[in-house]
Amino acid sequence: MKTDIKLIFSILLVFMFNFNFKALSAEKIKIGLLIPVTGEYGKIGESVINSVRLALNSINDNKIEILPRDTRSDPSTTLKIARQLYENDGVKIIIGPLFNSSTEYLSEIPEVTFLSLTNKLTNTPVNVISAGVNSISQINAIKKFQELKNLERTIFLIPNSNFKNEIEKAISKTKIKLKDKFIYDTDPTLLTAQIEKVTRYPQRKQNLLDEMERLENSNDANKEKKIENLKKRDTIGGINFDSVVIADFDENFKSVATSLLYTDVSSKRVFYINLNNWFDESLLEERSIHPIYFPSVDKKNYDTFNSNYKKSYGKAANQISFLSYDIMGLIYYLIYKNNFVISNKMFSENNIFKGKTGIFQINNRNITHELSFYSIENKKFIKIF
Repeated sequence: MKTDIKLIFSILLVFMFNFNFKALSAEKIKIGLLIPVTGEYGKIGESVINSVRLALNSINDNKIEILPRDTRSDPSTTLKIARQLYENDGVKIIIGPLFNSSTEYLSEIPEVTFLSLTNKLTNTPVNVISAGVNSISQINAIKKFQELKNLERTIFLIPNSNFKNEIEKAISKTKIKLKDKFIYDTDPTLLTAQIEKVTRYPQRKQNLLDEMERLENSNDANKEKKIENLKKRDTIGGINFDSVVIADFDENFKSVATSLLYTDVSSKRVFYINLNNWFDESLLEERSIHPIYFPSVDKKNYDTFNSNYKKSYGKAANQISFLSYDIMGLIYYLIYKNNFVISNKMFSENNIFKGKTGIFQINNRNITHELSFYSIENKKFIKIF
């Protein structure tokens, strides 16, 4: 047992992408790569190919052969190409497709395991493993932050979008402690009124007006001064939550945060928690809503990868290419551990892998990431854990 642990530990150290393993077999191991090469998402597909090549250079084992194919972001084309890879080339492991919608028919090839780069977990065939940074991994990191800050009354704001079911499933599965959860409309004309209701803004506003009227009619010697002080406030009354998770991104996240400010619920009064925003630098300028807290991949590794990618290809990387780099490493790790024999059990057994995104676990054909946690304050990203 001690020998096994020692072996696994040594492999994990090596798999910080400084691979120098020698071939255990002369036979080529073929890995499929299903990505859009043409069309609207062609540039994303190109970045995935580039990052997989970077990973292969680090692995430095010429037994591994990658077979890229164009899916055109179409489920039927994806199935056709995947079948060809299996029947003509003997491929049993495929990185891709990129999008959950492209996995629709892949259960028709149960002999092949697909590591899709999507972060969606719903409506996924049994032979497709979602390798993206999913909502379960993110909420697990938020739970850890709750414990760190002794947060007892968290509310969860979920946009009424196609991501809603994914979030609600993750909330249920992680058993995160919540005071309440609310579904809100992303339409700006409706959003503010909904946030007012969530934060009890009309009642707190009325409390202020009532207190000013009471003072006006009182014999309080300092009532004029007290009334002047009250005029500087927007509301009176406590807020019945200590933290708010906003499951939205980009301008939609900013709209929700702005509505919270409008209702006198600033980030100085409650913790604003965002899902993984991949270090959105535009948020550095939104100082009125700082601090913002969020789970994410390891920033130092992310920056290093981006720098290496740009040096190699002269252009910027993206989140999906970062993930695909790690997925290539994970596949090689599992193949190596299985004596270079590909079998379905490789993805069923419990394994821990340390990659650029951080530590992630694969068990029973599910991948979860152990994420870091950051804040945005004073125009900086600050690591908390």
